[in-house]
Amino acid sequence: MLVKFARGEGLHFALRGRVEEYFQRTGLRSRDCTRMYVKSAILVGWFALSYCLLVFVAAAWWQYILLAISLGLAAAGIGFNLQHEGSHGAFSKRGFINRLAAGMLDWLGGSSYMWHWKHNVLHHTYTNFTGADDDLECQPLARFSPYQTRHALHRFQHLYIWFLYGLLPIKWQFYDDFATLVTGKLASHRVPRPRGRQLLLMVLGKALFCTWALAIPMVLHPVWGVLGLFFLSSLVLGITLSVVFQLAHCAEEADFPAPLEGSLRTEHEWAVHQVQSSIDFARHNWFLNWYLGGLNFQIEHHLFPHICHIHYPALAGIVGLPVRNMASATLPMKASSQPWQPTTAGCGAWEGQSMRSAR
Repeated sequence: MLVKFARGEGLHFALRGRVEEYFQRTGLRSRDCTRMYVKSAILVGWFALSYCLLVFVAAAWWQYILLAISLGLAAAGIGFNLQHEGSHGAFSKRGFINRLAAGMLDWLGGSSYMWHWKHNVLHHTYTNFTGADDDLECQPLARFSPYQTRHALHRFQHLYIWFLYGLLPIKWQFYDDFATLVTGKLASHRVPRPRGRQLLLMVLGKALFCTWALAIPMVLHPVWGVLGLFFLSSLVLGITLSVVFQLAHCAEEADFPAPLEGSLRTEHEWAVHQVQSSIDFARHNWFLNWYLGGLNFQIEHHLFPHICHIHYPALAGIVGLPVRNMASATLPMKASSQPWQPTTAGCGAWEGQSMRSAR
């Protein structure tokens, strides 16, 4: 589904001016922030320490379990911060540093190339558009959009969804990237398959991941134990990643837009759409502000993905007034006469018609 946004950049133009004035007034850099480099060193150190203790030092069962959980949380922190920031070019003004940070996903068993198309291109352009945003695709096992088919199984989604969340990293590492490589498709979109250096990087990344995550531990420990702890770490990683995404896009306050009837055009411009379909949460929680890499400032991130998330708390105050003014005129769409049925923790689906179709 190739959706075309309504013309106009009124909101984004106003916000860009205010954000540019902020950097001029403060003299701060939008990228290459010292705090980001320090945080990155801490997260990588956390991951390396957890891995080394788990594989080479741990001796008691409770040590294995705690260290496997720690490893999963550290991997999520690297994903939220280094990998995500680098993939958007928000880590540094130097391309090779951004590529190095984005490449942490290859180290963790994913593919930075596939992520670029899945996340940067499709998700950030077509946020919450059913059939275009691949992050909503979990049919028929789960329903994340009011436009997706509802099956009887979904009435129990709030119970079993946690297990599916936990399988997400394994699905990415061993299925999704290869499926996209073969089919050349993400959701309803065709994407160019990796070739040459990008294909080599993907293959080497998978091989390196399997070496440190499975092969080396299996040399030193029983296979069943390694597989069990690998699954535990993946479970922690998957649940952590999924809950953050659901809070940012699949909660009651988020809109699930659809093109205007009889066309593939949207009612509002791109920036307005990003405000409608994204949610800020826990903005005053100091630990989550640090750990989530600014993903709890989802509106600011979607409007300014190339700015380091260190600035998002300040940008939230700058973005707020124009968004509220625009919302009073163009965003009267957070209420519906149809009842709302929660189908996951933090992810709802409309019973009957959606807000958009009900208007």
